[in-house]
Amino acid sequence: MSADVTRLFAEIDAVLLDFDGPVCSIFAGHPARDVAAELVGMLRSHGVDLPSHLATESDPLEVLRWTGSTGVLETTRMVEDALCEAEERAVQTAAPTPYGREVIVAARQAGLPVAVVSNNSAGAVTAYLAAHRLMGHVAPVIGRAYADPSRMKPNPEPILHAVRALGASASRSVLVGDSLSDIDGARSAGVRVIGYANRPAKVDAFRRAGSDVVITSMKPIADVLTRRCEQVEEQDSLGR
Repeated sequence: MSADVTRLFAEIDAVLLDFDGPVCSIFAGHPARDVAAELVGMLRSHGVDLPSHLATESDPLEVLRWTGSTGVLETTRMVEDALCEAEERAVQTAAPTPYGREVIVAARQAGLPVAVVSNNSAGAVTAYLAAHRLMGHVAPVIGRAYADPSRMKPNPEPILHAVRALGASASRSVLVGDSLSDIDGARSAGVRVIGYANRPAKVDAFRRAGSDVVITSMKPIADVLTRRCEQVEEQDSLGR
């Protein structure tokens, strides 16, 4: 696994990270299923006719996707606003992903720009990064388009937005993500992709989806980038 990551990063000039997964578990202290239930309850209270499957939906982003598919902008905005508020509460108790911080810091020290590309709101991502003293290492933060869930990953638009903002080429950028939407979006954007399988069931699914590399921990990336930092420092010292 480390050898695969090493080979991939030898061809990479920019790092894109999904947020919920590679950086932190946003809903660790405020469960996603509770947020989804709150959104469904709000829709019901406004008289929205809901499909039966939405009653047991545990992913608030899927509730937003469904709402957006109705084409009723006022309702979509209502759900978007409520989800943004819930996410900004959730990041206060989010659990940092082991080695996620090390990946961000080591990438920047190795001279690789880092962007976050998330289906969560930019406000929530920024609040987390600020609270964990990571804002100086990450730019830009690309969150989901307001009240337009069709533009969330796997739509490649936010990924390509990040690549352009970093002044990088898609083929020499890598996205680290923990969902099929990350992998599919990266493939559509022409970006390399590392599937972070934070659950065993994801490993085979990510391989079938076309991940360049599949990892079960962020540690291999942190290790590769740390070695790259050491090589940069050694080259600098030799050049003095």
